[in-house]
Amino acid sequence: MPHVVIIGCGFGGLAAARELAGADVRITMIDRSNHHLFQPLLYQVATAGLSAPAISAPIRAILSEQRNLTTLMAAVTAIDVVAKTVTLEDGASIAYDHLIVAAGSTHSYFGRDEWAQLAPGLKTLEDAFEIRKRILMAFEYAERETDARRRQEWLTFTVIGGGATGVEMAGTLVEIARHTLSGEFRNIDPHSARVVLIEGSDRILGAYPPDLSEKARDQLQKLGVDVRTGSRVVHIDEKCVRYANFDGEQTLASRTVIWSAGVAASPLGKSLGVELDRAGRVPVSAELNIAGRDDVYVIGDLAAAQSDGKPVPGVSPAAKQMGRVAARNIKHRIAGKPTEAFAYQDYGSLATIGRKAAIAMVGKLKFSGYPAWLFWLFVHVYFLIGFRNRIMVMSDWAWAYLTFKRSARVISSTMRERAEEGHKLPLE
Repeated sequence: MPHVVIIGCGFGGLAAARELAGADVRITMIDRSNHHLFQPLLYQVATAGLSAPAISAPIRAILSEQRNLTTLMAAVTAIDVVAKTVTLEDGASIAYDHLIVAAGSTHSYFGRDEWAQLAPGLKTLEDAFEIRKRILMAFEYAERETDARRRQEWLTFTVIGGGATGVEMAGTLVEIARHTLSGEFRNIDPHSARVVLIEGSDRILGAYPPDLSEKARDQLQKLGVDVRTGSRVVHIDEKCVRYANFDGEQTLASRTVIWSAGVAASPLGKSLGVELDRAGRVPVSAELNIAGRDDVYVIGDLAAAQSDGKPVPGVSPAAKQMGRVAARNIKHRIAGKPTEAFAYQDYGSLATIGRKAAIAMVGKLKFSGYPAWLFWLFVHVYFLIGFRNRIMVMSDWAWAYLTFKRSARVISSTMRERAEEGHKLPLE
């Protein structure tokens, strides 16, 4: 039987695997983790709103009934498209007849990789745990701090990047400070915490129409977020962030910084032997193949795909659609049938800002506020993997809505040690 190797079990890889269920092929799914992650709700784990199992599920459990599939937990380090093999981190080599690369993306610090330790990004569960403990430990440090200036540094949270993740993170941080932690400290008032959102362009949520972007900004400011657009970050250290705007260089004293400003395609794309675009993505044909290879498909965030002459956005619906098309084209080629071109179906865009605040765009329909927030809740619960996940998320959200409390706030001693190491600062 033809052997299909799928690298990455994100939205695209999982959709491809399911499309090949029942096909007369042998599938090997390779992922560096053992779980599929519902990334749109990852910020909820980072802000203690949801536990990790609520938005993730073991890959083996999800695909256990697919008898033509084998799952391997491993990291792919190289691809040889001539020899038709992939190399794993331990040096093992796996041959394929057809390959689907769905390796996703990672953080981009625009050449300032030293900022990664000071301003973690959010792509994996490990990232979410790191951010969560830094947020919670900041309040703990502030509680023990006697100097008013240093206390305010701990109580100032900076989010860099005004895309969907940055906006969601900033809005939720305000809710934590003003509601979740209310009354729990004796030496500080969590309500006095500041949340600053820094965006380099002239508006947040630049992928949305200007009117929705402006409504999002208004909602954030009503929640209490200090939104600073037209501000380009030039320096980050343990105590402050410096940024340049039309007034010159500004300094913001802040000890907890979260990065959501840049995304870079997986470095695995360099192994494919084709010229990459400026973002490191792999150009693909209408059938999602790389140049000169009809046995190699690239999908999801790693693919620089076009549909109707427009770039395909790096969102989960696009990745799912690409995964299904790539899988169908493999079946077509095996059967000697014509392949199909990828055509992206845009079902709309959603971004939540905070409690009862969101924006939505579905076709020509645009709406915001409470209706958009309810729609956002419904859509995200609907697309979660598994009935158990939906029940967990709905119960946690219902509890948080009624009580303003967040249940996933436990910090172990190991987590505290790592948080202190991440901040790289003792209490002064």
